[in-house]
Amino acid sequence: MNHYGALIRLGLPIIVGQVGMIVLGFADTLMIGHHSTEELGAASVVNNLFNLCIIFSTGFSYGLTPVVGSLCGQGRKGEAGQALVCSLAANGLVALILMTVMGTLYLNIGNLGQPAELIPLVKPYYLTLLFSLPFVLWFNGFKQFTDGIGDTRTAMWVLLGGNAMNIAGNYVLIYGKLGFPELGLLGAGLSTLNARMAMVAAMAIIVYRGKRFVPYKRGIRQLGWSGKVFRRLNALGWPVGLQMGMETAAFSLSTLMVGWLGTMELAAHQIMLTLSQLTFMVFYGMGAAVAVRVSHYTGQGDYAGVRQTAYAGFRLILGLGCILTAAVFALKGQVGGWFTDSAEVAAAVEALFLPFLIYQLGDGTQICFANALRGMADVKPMMGIAFISYFLIALPVGYVGGFVLNWGLLGVWTAFPFGLSAAGLMLWARFRKMTRVRRAETAPQQETPIRTTP
Repeated sequence: MNHYGALIRLGLPIIVGQVGMIVLGFADTLMIGHHSTEELGAASVVNNLFNLCIIFSTGFSYGLTPVVGSLCGQGRKGEAGQALVCSLAANGLVALILMTVMGTLYLNIGNLGQPAELIPLVKPYYLTLLFSLPFVLWFNGFKQFTDGIGDTRTAMWVLLGGNAMNIAGNYVLIYGKLGFPELGLLGAGLSTLNARMAMVAAMAIIVYRGKRFVPYKRGIRQLGWSGKVFRRLNALGWPVGLQMGMETAAFSLSTLMVGWLGTMELAAHQIMLTLSQLTFMVFYGMGAAVAVRVSHYTGQGDYAGVRQTAYAGFRLILGLGCILTAAVFALKGQVGGWFTDSAEVAAAVEALFLPFLIYQLGDGTQICFANALRGMADVKPMMGIAFISYFLIALPVGYVGGFVLNWGLLGVWTAFPFGLSAAGLMLWARFRKMTRVRRAETAPQQETPIRTTP
C-alpha cells in the first residue's frame, strides 16, 4: 500500500492541474463553438498542429525528471538546481527550432487541403499560438523541476490560476465584453498567449524566491552552466519528445485527413479530441508520478521498488480509466450538444464513442510504462516503438478505414485503438526486460556486505 499512497499523493496534484488544462480546452471549445461552427473548425486545424509541438516540447522537458529525481534520491540538491538552469536553456533552444518549423508551415498553410473558407480564420489564430511557444517550454522546464523534487502542488496551483485567467480572457476577447472589441477566435489566441506568459512569470518568482527552494538555489546561482548536464538533458529529452511527438502526430495528421472530409467532420473531430484529452491527461498525471517515484528508486539502485511502483501505477490508471470512461459513456448522447448548436455535428460526435472507449486500455498501458522507462532513463528504444505504432500501424489503418473503406470520420478514428494498443504492449515488454537486466546487474553489489573501516 506504500506505493499506492505515495503515487496518489504525488499524482493527484498533477492530475488536478492536468484536468484544469482540460477544463480550459472545454471552455475554449464551448466558447468558440457557440460563436461559430467555422471558427470551431479553424480551431481544430490550428490546435491539432500546435498540439504536436506542445506534446513534443512536454516530452523534451521530461528529460529533466530522471536527472532531478536521481540527484534528489542521492541528496545532491545543489546539482538538481543546476540542472534546472540547463533545462531552461535547452528548452529555449528547442523553442527556437519549433518556431522556425511552425513559421515555415504557416507560410504554406493554404496548401494543406483544408476548407478554403477557414484560412482567413486560421492565420491570425495560428500566429498568436506561434508566439506563445517559448513560454510553453519554459513553463514545462519549471514544472518538471518542481515535480521531480516531489513538489507537485506548486505547478498545480499555477496551472489552475493560468487557466482561470485564460477562461476570463476568452470571455472578454471572444465576445467583446468590458469595452473590448469582439475578436472571436483571435481573441481566444490572445488570451492563451497572455496566460502562458503569466504562468512562466509566476513559476520563476516562486522557484527563485520561495523559501522551500533554498537548498536548490546553490546550484541555480553558484554552480552555473554545465555542458555535461546540458548534453545529458538533450540525450534524454529528444527521444522522449520524439516518442510523444509521433503519438501526437498520428492525431494531428489524422486531423488533416478529417479536413479532407469537410468542416462538419472537423468540428466533430475537435469536440471528441477535447473530450479524449480528459482521460489522456488524467492518465498522464498518474504516469508522471510513476516517473518521479521510479527515478528516485533508480537513483538508489532499488529495482524491486521500480517494478512495484510501475505496476501499482498501472493498476491505479486502470481504475481511473474505468471510472472516467463509464461516466463519459453515460453522457454520450448529450456531449455534442454542449459544444455546438449543429445537430449534424452532435450526431457525428456520438458515433465516435466506440473507438474512443476501445483505445483507453492501450492508452493507459503505454502512458504508464513509457513513464516508467523515462524514470529509468531508458528512452532511446521508445522512438522506434512510437514509429512502428503510430506511423506504420495507426496512420495507414486510419487512411484505409476513412477513405479506402469509405467509413469517413469513424474510419479515421479506427486508427487509434490499433496504434495505442501496439505501443502499450511493446513498452510493457521493454520495461519487463529492463527491470530484469538492471536487477541482475545490481544483484552482486546488493549481496556483498558493505565493509567499514574502524
